[in-house]
Formats: sequence, C-alpha cells, structure tokens
Amino acid sequence: MKKCGYIAIIGRPNVGKSTLLNHILRYKVSITSRKPQTTRHQITGIKTENNIQYIYVDTPGLHQDEPKAINRFMNKEAGSVIQDVDVILFVVEVGKWTSTDAWVLEKIAQAKVPVILVVNKVDQLKKRHDALVFEKEILEKYHFAASFLISAKQGHYIDKLESKIAEYLPQSDYFFFGTDQVTDRTERFIIAEIIREKLMRTMGQEVPYQLTVEIDKCKFDEGKNLMEIHATILVERKGQKAMIIGSKGSKLKKIGTDARQDMESMLDRKVFLQLWVKVKENWSDDERALRSLGYDSNL
Repeated sequence: MKKCGYIAIIGRPNVGKSTLLNHILRYKVSITSRKPQTTRHQITGIKTENNIQYIYVDTPGLHQDEPKAINRFMNKEAGSVIQDVDVILFVVEVGKWTSTDAWVLEKIAQAKVPVILVVNKVDQLKKRHDALVFEKEILEKYHFAASFLISAKQGHYIDKLESKIAEYLPQSDYFFFGTDQVTDRTERFIIAEIIREKLMRTMGQEVPYQLTVEIDKCKFDEGKNLMEIHATILVERKGQKAMIIGSKGSKLKKIGTDARQDMESMLDRKVFLQLWVKVKENWSDDERALRSLGYDSNL
C-alpha cells in the first residue's frame, strides 16, 4: 500500500519556507531571497521516495494589514490551502515571534489536520539551549502534532522532519503525480520566477516590490539545443525602470546573465535571454491588470 498526500508550508514572510522546500526536493522550484514577499504563488513540489509521495505546497507568506490587490491575492493563495491538505508545517524563525506569527497560527488552528511546528534558522544561534527555550514557549500556544528545530539552509534535521510527515500521510492505491515529476508548475512559470529572483537579489535595498515578470516568447530550437526567451519586467514608475536598468544597462545585464546561467543549469541547454523593462502604472493594485498577468481572478 502506498502513501500519498499534501503538505502545506505556512508561515509569515521570510521565515525560510521556500528554502525548506528546495532542500527537501534537492531541486529549485521556489525562488528565494532575503526580501519578504518573494514567493507570490502556491508552488507545488513533489517528492516520491519508495512507496511514499510527498506533495508539498509552498505558499506566500501570510501578512496582516496589506491593502493592495496583490497582497490580498497572496493572502488568499496561502489561506486557501489550509483546508485542502493532509498535514501543515507551521514555520517560524527561531527567537522571533511576532503578532503576524500569532495571526497565522489563528488561521491554521481552524484546520482539522495535524500541524507540525518547524522552528527554522537554528544555525544562527550560538547556543542550542536558546532554541529549546523558544520552542517550548511556542509549544504552549497550540497542540502541535510534533515539533522540530531545523536549519533549512544547512539541511539540519530535515530527514527526521520528513519521517514524521510520512506518518500522517494517508494511504493510497496510487500516486497523484508521476514518480519522476518534481513540480506541477510550467517551464515558463519557473523561468519568470528565476528572473524575478535575480531582480530581488541584484537590486538589494533598492528593489521595487511593485515588479513582476511576463514571458513574451519561449521557443526551443532542437537542432541548436537552444532556448530563446524574451521577457518583460513590469514596474510601476519610471524611476523604478531606471534603477533596474542601471548605468549604461549594467544592472539589467547582470540580472540577465545570472538568470541565464540558472536557466541553462535547470534546462540543460543553451539559453538566449532578452530582457526589457516596461512601466505599467499601478499594476500591483489593479485587479484587471493582475488577472492579465496570471494572478487570481477572485482577489
């Protein structure tokens, strides 16, 4: 008898949810950066091992009091999975419990599935005792099915976490996905996300959060083993456009080079990448614009 089920990775922004998923899969399906709100969509990561298929759902970080349409979309993306999974991983950052963490836990408490507490970034503490004290404080807030102190970045104790998750997955006569499938996201989606990741990382503190990436062309030439990709970076103001392009195009060139290298590694083929930057005023708070860019239609 097989086991197969869905696991939601839930938490406030920037606690390491995407890093955890990528480490579990040993494959990059979810982009990462030190900036909050990097993940905007549900990202499904699939891991099949022996008779168990884990279907992880990485979610945008839940956050309070964000009025823009795109923030409502991200909250909806994260909140919608809570009732549709078999296990929830509630990820928090060690030593940092905020009002948003408490708010997220209130949302999770409405679910009728096991919730596993995952205290991440323990590698940042000098004393394990401090992590244990923090873990004990959180355990008093809810009846968790289990609890783990981990480092998603270093990979510490993740194998034990996976073993515990497997205990709660339901039995199944079949797997929901192919055994060699790693995600249900399209190639075009992942390409756009790679570009957005490089934008977030290259721009540093200057990064405008009001940016998104649209793939205009994605064509593979089998004879040349070459993928031709044209993409447009959308921002809301002319000043943001100038920041991304940089002096004599220097920043845009670096973003393109870094993204192309990641794409070539992922696709195992040569990539020709052409990037443009375009101003689309107020796109992140315009529901019609969001729909045209592939975001949810019911914000």
